[in-house]
Amino acid sequence: MKTESLAYPYIVIEGNIGVGKTTFCRKLQKKYDARLILEQFSDNPFLPYFYENPERHAFSVELFFMTERHRQLQEELIQGDLFNQQIISDYIFIKTLLFAKNNLNEEEYRLFNRLFYVLNAHFKKPDLVVYLHRPISSLMTQIKKRGRPYEMEMSTMYLENIQKAYFDFFKMDPEYPILVVGIGDLDFEKNIDAFELLNNLLLQKYETKVHYIDLEITP
Repeated sequence: MKTESLAYPYIVIEGNIGVGKTTFCRKLQKKYDARLILEQFSDNPFLPYFYENPERHAFSVELFFMTERHRQLQEELIQGDLFNQQIISDYIFIKTLLFAKNNLNEEEYRLFNRLFYVLNAHFKKPDLVVYLHRPISSLMTQIKKRGRPYEMEMSTMYLENIQKAYFDFFKMDPEYPILVVGIGDLDFEKNIDAFELLNNLLLQKYETKVHYIDLEITP
């Protein structure tokens, strides 16, 4: 029987590629018996081609991601289980625009931007966004470790650009609280103390602004 509950009904766990957001979401889902929304990135048929030739395939890969994320969130947030109101997701729809801005040329992005705001108009906004932050070197280690073939040639510059896109977004006036949590090399899948320390942050209420937190614990 649960003795505690998360402070917000709809929480998004975000972060750069390889940070561990899906792993953390799965552990939260198990702990709180929440509804879980996980991005189905592996279903994107253009993704392997994008990593081989980004300029040629960027628009196709981003358009597919946007339509699939829209479909999934529409099903989960609008037609979801009314009897289980705790929602945990490993992505936020604005992620679509952040990646597109990094990957598309100016003309493609202008068109993409218009499509995005049409689709985004009626979505429920998250109550809390948690951005897990690791050093780029740690992300590269994790990406190599999980061994997805289409990610093997990913560059540190690409990850740095994605990180910059998120942090530029955080500089805007947020519509919901955002926690940027530095987790270093912590393994919250195997280290229960690390998981609980991060979990405890989600039991608190926060002002609608960006909060920067560094977790300090022995890995």
